[in-house]
Amino acid sequence: MNRRGLEELLTRVQRGEESVAGAVAALRDLPFVDLGFAKPDLHRELRTGVPEIIYGEGKTLEQIAAIAARLVADGQNAIVTRLDARRGAELAARVPGLVYHPDARLAVLATAPAAIDARSGTIAVASAGTADHPVAEEAACTAELLGNRVDRLYDVGVAGLHRVLAGRDRLRAAHVVIVVAGMEGALPSVVGGLVEMPVIAVPTSVGYGASFGGLAALLAMMNSCAAGVTVVNVDNGFGAGVAASRINRAADRNSGTA
Repeated sequence: MNRRGLEELLTRVQRGEESVAGAVAALRDLPFVDLGFAKPDLHRELRTGVPEIIYGEGKTLEQIAAIAARLVADGQNAIVTRLDARRGAELAARVPGLVYHPDARLAVLATAPAAIDARSGTIAVASAGTADHPVAEEAACTAELLGNRVDRLYDVGVAGLHRVLAGRDRLRAAHVVIVVAGMEGALPSVVGGLVEMPVIAVPTSVGYGASFGGLAALLAMMNSCAAGVTVVNVDNGFGAGVAASRINRAADRNSGTA
């Protein structure tokens, strides 16, 4: 049950088009349903604005499909993260209507796609290198699925500083900026010194041995000399997309555009 569905149900009750008993029946599974191997949270979107998200790694395709089917039956969108190309294609073949985004490693079964308001703010996603692309796309697609406009600035790392400087007007036009980088993780500090809006840094596990699977970039971002840069976990594009969406929505509400 999401906010839209609850409002429609209560409106039908108010108009006499739905009985109280019928409304109780529709709400009886809140806030979760027990599938035995999982307990999908049917109330999460109503509480937080973000539906239950299915983390794909470690789950069988049968489990993912069952959870997705239950979310869809409740009128919610099903979003699956961290699916490689082979499993994503297999899941799409099993679940009618499911769309797989290979660059983002995301699968989506949308029953109620989030509308993107052209008047709302933009989330800019900047990535340092092409190797950071999957994490950047996870962040960008997540933000779009949550109803945000996204502007992508890819391969603008500090090894060629002129590339990010060429996009500074686009960065400054956004309500929030996500910056994705591996190696030494320097790009968020540069962007944080160019813009006034919130910057969310995403370290990636891209790099040679001394990068320690993204730990070097994570520590560099946490020690950024640019004030106000916040950091999510290594390779957590999804978390950055959700955080940016919440910031963008708050900005929209404060400005009266949402």
